[in-house]
Amino acid sequence: MGRRTVWWRVVAASAALLCAAAALSGTARAAGTSDPDPSAPYAFDEDARTVEGATSTTGSVRLVAGTTYRSSLGADGKLYYRLELDGAADAYVSATAVPRPGTAVASSAGLKVSLQDADGHVCSSDTARFGPTRSPRPVTAWVVREADRDAYMCRAAGAYYVVVERAVTGGSSQEGTEGGGEPWELELRHAWEPPLKDAGATTAPPENWSSATPEAVTGDGGPRTGGTGFATASPVGQGVWSQTGGIRPGRTLYYKVPVDWGQQVYATAELGSADGGGDGFTGSAMVVSLYNPVRGLVDDVTSPYDGRQRSVALDPLPPVRYGNRHAVDDETSAMRFAGWYYLAVHLGEPVAERFGDGPFGLTLRVRVEGSPEEGPGYLGASEPRDVFTVTAEDREAAENGEGAGTAGEDGGGAGGTGGDEDSGGTGSAAASGGGRGPGGHATAMKVLAAGGIGTGSVLVLGLGLWTLVARRRAA
Repeated sequence: MGRRTVWWRVVAASAALLCAAAALSGTARAAGTSDPDPSAPYAFDEDARTVEGATSTTGSVRLVAGTTYRSSLGADGKLYYRLELDGAADAYVSATAVPRPGTAVASSAGLKVSLQDADGHVCSSDTARFGPTRSPRPVTAWVVREADRDAYMCRAAGAYYVVVERAVTGGSSQEGTEGGGEPWELELRHAWEPPLKDAGATTAPPENWSSATPEAVTGDGGPRTGGTGFATASPVGQGVWSQTGGIRPGRTLYYKVPVDWGQQVYATAELGSADGGGDGFTGSAMVVSLYNPVRGLVDDVTSPYDGRQRSVALDPLPPVRYGNRHAVDDETSAMRFAGWYYLAVHLGEPVAERFGDGPFGLTLRVRVEGSPEEGPGYLGASEPRDVFTVTAEDREAAENGEGAGTAGEDGGGAGGTGGDEDSGGTGSAAASGGGRGPGGHATAMKVLAAGGIGTGSVLVLGLGLWTLVARRRAA
């Protein structure tokens, strides 16, 4: 009777361990899923730290350079986040607002972000609006502290504050808060650019550059599956790329192009004809936006749609050079560093009312011209690490569509602690959708490895216990 008790205890323990291993393996498979949630309007960085914005500068959460954060913005009021900056480096903060699908938004509504010093002086301000599509979509605004821009303000080391609020212009407050007052989710990104070794080498923007539109890239389109956020953007290089499965009204797809120092990027988006025709006309159906490596808007264009195929191209942009930041126009100023440039394509919700839910064919034609040049020579490393660099791995990723090799897409970033007492975050990875970037892939592989090792270990243990019990029974 005693031997039977031992036997069944061993069997029960082995079964429990095997079940635990199977559960771990299932968790690993779930974590390794790379496809974003098709119902989610935006895929947040899976390594983003969740924080709450403060209603005053007092007690505001510190944002650490090289780190991505997730927060939310109510229908009214302002949110404050804190930066701790030195007196030499340039600092950038982008904020992406994501309203829920189906939310009614005004064309003038959007997101306003400003950066202020400790005395309330505005260092930088930017507003991103939903525009004439009147379609809820992710919109991104960015601010910058340039250490050498102003001789009197925003140069000192110390505390600075990022102020995030909903934009209201030229109309009633009701127009700016359409959508029933539902909160918008936020993704915040803080980047840090070190000063130059030779500060006087590149102080003026280039005067002469080719502004002619080159011939369109031709050929059969290679397949690409666009991501649904910056962190899941699909890498593309020069060539013709067809969106796998097309694009549906109300969706925004993200792609990223490696553009090195001295290079120019051109992009055209083509929307295919509607199946079965359709009736009507949508004045602003598709929006194509280009963002720089710190998610700052470079340029955007819109296109109408009447059921027939339609193409829209970005205006010619200057080569990437450090001195562009001193230009008067925003488009040239935004082309200030090398790295991944992001293409976001949005198809407005009103298209569905006229031409059905789709999907509609989407083709990108991308051209990168010019030979890579030497960078300006930074005095130190950026945060995230190598965010202003294009590597051979990046070019290979753009060619074959695999995850990028740059740490610039790593939510934690090199040296980004984010988990200190000032971060205010939960330390959890609050993600929506899958992780198509390298951070998500690495995490999934680690979990899969743990699951595989755990299952193998339990099986070996179970066999050993089985043998031991068999010997005892024989004795």
